[in-house]
Amino acid sequence: MKPTGSIARTQPAALEEVDLQWRELASGRLVPPGGDEFFILPPGGGGAAVGWVRVRDAVGAALPSRIAAETGSPEFLTLSADGSRLFAVSEEDDEYWIIVRRVPGDSGGWTETDV
Repeated sequence: MKPTGSIARTQPAALEEVDLQWRELASGRLVPPGGDEFFILPPGGGGAAVGWVRVRDAVGAALPSRIAAETGSPEFLTLSADGSRLFAVSEEDDEYWIIVRRVPGDSGGWTETDV
């Protein structure tokens, strides 16, 4: 898999750059215009057992950094409210990856999104 965005974990202010790229890539795509909800797998251990949870982000900024402050890692997985796009932050070797994909529809497999 190829990331939509990547940030060296060793660069100064790496998490702030993750926040910046996350905002640019997710803005208007994770939450539709006029909407305020999306789905998230609870970050940290056991999230998959809980399953997708519909949430509202009352803060609206720096989601990766806020998750890292609570769990020790900015890794998480979200799904747009309409189910059409998947967004993730992942730690891969010496980089943070931001991944944005269209969810497969009737036509087939995962595709990189138009960001």
